[in-house]
Amino acid sequence: MLGAEKEPRAAARPSKAGDPKEMLAIYGKQRANRWKVAGTTVRERADKLRRLRDGILARRKEIQEAIHADFRKHPAEVDVTEIYPAIAEINHMIRHLSKWMKPTRVGSPLPLFGTRGEIRYEAKGLVLILSPWNYPFQLLINPLAAAIAAGNCVMLKPSSKVPNTSRFLKNFIAQLFDESEVALFEGSSAVSDALLELKFDHVFFTGSPSVGKKIMASAAKHLTPVTLELGGKSPVIVDETADVARAAERIVWGKYINAGQTCVAPDYLLIHESAERGFIEAAKSVIESRYGKAEDERRGSADFCRMVSVDHGAGLRKVLDEAVRAGARVEIGGGSDEKERYFAPTLLSGVTGASPIMKEEIFGPILPIVRYRTLDEAIRFVQEREKPLAFYVFSRKRASVERMIRESTAGGTCVNSLIIHLANPDLPFGGVGQSGMGSYHGRHGFLTFSHERSVLRQGWLDTVRLFYPPYTAGVRRMVDWVIRFLT
Repeated sequence: MLGAEKEPRAAARPSKAGDPKEMLAIYGKQRANRWKVAGTTVRERADKLRRLRDGILARRKEIQEAIHADFRKHPAEVDVTEIYPAIAEINHMIRHLSKWMKPTRVGSPLPLFGTRGEIRYEAKGLVLILSPWNYPFQLLINPLAAAIAAGNCVMLKPSSKVPNTSRFLKNFIAQLFDESEVALFEGSSAVSDALLELKFDHVFFTGSPSVGKKIMASAAKHLTPVTLELGGKSPVIVDETADVARAAERIVWGKYINAGQTCVAPDYLLIHESAERGFIEAAKSVIESRYGKAEDERRGSADFCRMVSVDHGAGLRKVLDEAVRAGARVEIGGGSDEKERYFAPTLLSGVTGASPIMKEEIFGPILPIVRYRTLDEAIRFVQEREKPLAFYVFSRKRASVERMIRESTAGGTCVNSLIIHLANPDLPFGGVGQSGMGSYHGRHGFLTFSHERSVLRQGWLDTVRLFYPPYTAGVRRMVDWVIRFLT
């Protein structure tokens, strides 16, 4: 059995990038194989997950090198943001898969007395996973693990913006799985478009809202359900009671890890006017201690990630320059080096809701700071914008925290911290509205790639027959009695 194999499939060959015949051939193989894969046992699926986990651990250095080649990302940051989340997710699935796969018994209402109901979790079949460039390893492996746990065949398409990581992933997947079960295709967006012309049983996409709309439109042609993990302008509010020094430490980490190229990074900061200057000074101190006191030191820091491309850096340069022309002030940073794909960790004060930098998600190491006077004003500022993927609150006043959560909506929220809600596999991760639909992580990922099938068994006692026509006076009395009982 596939799930019982202990060694990587060394003879497997990577899929040809963008070859339509190859793509259709593999698609056909997976369609033919989907029932066999759907019928795999807990042990077989757990063995596949172990194979994936052990492969990651065995090739940890290669993963670090590939991602460094694309981002100049420090190996320790690769471990923290790419390898650890994948290993933790897989281990959680292995531990709980047996429980997740068991049918769930449900109760029966009075009119169905004598029946037994249950929910069964069956594989959706053949799924497509389109992963992004910003965390190119973790955001491909985690949904893949969930799809495997649920018993699906999987076709994968990583981003072409990270060629070194994509090349590694192609070889990595081909050595671990037969292409009739899991296959990866490299190439441009044309490859994604070609894949989306095929009929899948689920499409899982992580990326921007603009591309997410196109994915959803393509999937609609086949009535294919989608999970869209998107982004948006995630706010962080720091009120007048917050521990400013601690908030600065955590916000600087959450904003500048991966050089701000994180879908749940704080996109802008709303801060009470009494705390603004203290926060700025504390945040500047943190930036200097972590990445270098002078700009030249920060530019040469091995601990600060680079932009994914020259174009991305140029886009950030344009956005920052527009904001400054509109009246914003650079408190620290603001420099860039196109050749090195470097963009400095930047704090920007004097920003208002009308500033050009508040129009679109920044997706880079620029943190706009918006001052507010009252909590009403801060909450209204968030409510007037699209629903974000994440919402962060720093406060020592419980009533204010509860109000901010109650009067806002977001994919997820951290109180007095950032980003770490993703590390709890028992919490669903996903967006709402413009920031996405559907969720995954832990059991929520297993459910995303499963169909929850209702099964009802009729026993020897059949109460429904009491309501068969003809609708005599006795039948009507029975209906009246049931309605009275229910009310």
